[in-house]
Amino acid sequence: MGFGTFKSAKREARVGRNPATGAELKIPALIQPKFVAGKLFKDALNTK
Repeated sequence: MGFGTFKSAKREARVGRNPATGAELKIPALIQPKFVAGKLFKDALNTK
């Protein structure tokens, strides 16, 4: 309780670039996990 929750988020397909060569490449769409910290966890990290 209070630690946080995990959710899923969609990322659209996009065009990326190889930094070494400058070549364009397609990055596919994907579903990626997202973590949202809970209030108790945030408070525990931010106490002095």
